[in-house]
Formats: sequence, structure tokens, C-alpha cells
Amino acid sequence: MEFRNTDVRRRDRLLEEAEALSLLKNGEYGVLSMQGDTGGGYGVPLSYAWDGGSSIYIHCAPEGRKLKCIALCDRVSFCVVGKTRVSPTGFTTAYESIVLSGTARTGLDEDERRQALVLILRKYTPDDMAKGMEYIEKSFQRTEIMRIDIVSWSGKCKRLSS
Repeated sequence: MEFRNTDVRRRDRLLEEAEALSLLKNGEYGVLSMQGDTGGGYGVPLSYAWDGGSSIYIHCAPEGRKLKCIALCDRVSFCVVGKTRVSPTGFTTAYESIVLSGTARTGLDEDERRQALVLILRKYTPDDMAKGMEYIEKSFQRTEIMRIDIVSWSGKCKRLSS
């Protein structure tokens, strides 16, 4: 996974890699963008969990439009937006974001799928792991996991004075 800010046009808005890693780890959600199954593009906001390495995991139903799109083209983009603040008088917005480019994989083995669901639980419901584990077991056969292997990523931000 290569952190590559060389393609960011506005050099004054680069998000440093440490801040980008924090956003990747702690971001609330991201938008998965894919080639659409009926032409054009398709983007959908989703919860995710980062494995601390070069992949993120997303859970979904075992069938649906996302999976149809991935079957057609496994190259995807995933954007996480962190804190934002609109400045109406300045006609601008403060923001921080990262964009990941990668390859989506489905059909993972059961061990990896369970590990991914545990990552998601730890991120979103760390104080209720026991109940979450029960839910995983009850719903496991109705759940698909998508792994996005990150090839490259970048970060951008705009900071405003208070």
C-alpha cells in the first residue's frame, strides 16, 4: 500500500501520512465507487474496518448491486471524509479526506470472513463484543465480506482559521 500524495494538485492541502492513517483507522464510513453494472459509475456509503495493513473490509448481503459491479470490474476507489466545517462567510469548507485505490475481493474463506467481522465489531461496538459475537454466529451465513486490497492512497485537507 503506497501512500502517494504526488498527484494532489493543491500542494498546500496535503494531508500528512500520519494524519491520513488516523483517518483510515478511525473514519466513520467511506464511499465505495465502482464501475456500474448498467454503465456509468456506482458509489455507495458503507461502514468499513481497516486491518492495520493494506486492506479494508466491508460487510454486505451475499447478493446485490455492489457484488454485481465487482464481478464486472474489481478495481475500486474508496473515499473516507473526516471532519468538515462549512464557512459560509468564506465561501469555503474545511475538510480532511483520503482516497484509496484498490482491488475488491469476495468469496473469502470462513476464517478471514470471521476475522473481518470481529474487526468491524471492535471498531463500531467495542463495548458489546459478546453480544456482537453472538450476532456474527447467528447471521454468518447471510453475510458476505468484501476485502479491498489497497494499491495506493492519498490524503488531502483544507484548514481554516477559527
